[in-house]
Amino acid sequence: MTNLQIKNETRSITVDISSLMTLPQMSEAQFYELCHRNPDLQIERNSQGEVIVMPPAFSDTGNRNNKISYQLTRWAELDGTGECFDSSAGFTLPSGAMRSPDASWIKLERWDALTDAQKASFAPICPDFVIELRSSSDTLKSLQTKLQEYIENGVSLGLLIDRQSCTVYCYRADGSVVVLTEPDSVSCDPELPGFTLQMAKIW
Repeated sequence: MTNLQIKNETRSITVDISSLMTLPQMSEAQFYELCHRNPDLQIERNSQGEVIVMPPAFSDTGNRNNKISYQLTRWAELDGTGECFDSSAGFTLPSGAMRSPDASWIKLERWDALTDAQKASFAPICPDFVIELRSSSDTLKSLQTKLQEYIENGVSLGLLIDRQSCTVYCYRADGSVVVLTEPDSVSCDPELPGFTLQMAKIW
């Protein structure tokens, strides 16, 4: 029996993984095995191979995140040009990082270009659109860094929603970041034509 210690920003835990070596960094194959053997863990892997353990979302955050996913899903079904995903979906970015945005959307032609085996794993694709909702356990700096990583890996539009300050940070592929304070809604045109995120029930 092998114990693998995984560290996040504030604490470390020990995970029981019989077939993996104890390494501070993990290959893509090792990370996949970790997830396969520990399905209850919420984890990501950065581009350096470091494993990040995330606590479950607090109930209030989960409620708001569901409202975000509902709005995105409703728009996507009417629009028909892409597929949307909830916070349980993991994607392998070009950098090698495996990330799970709180909500995301991928153009249909890009998603359909993947094989069934790729779709059934942590698909090797960067979403076109992502949303991250800050919870009380997240630092703003860490999420800003994550949004920048998304952009560098091919995201066209990324929203960082900070309920603590009622602020939305809009990251775009050209490197610009627009900061909206207490917006009633956030337009995602032209990247997602016609999609406007209503903020009343999210705040």
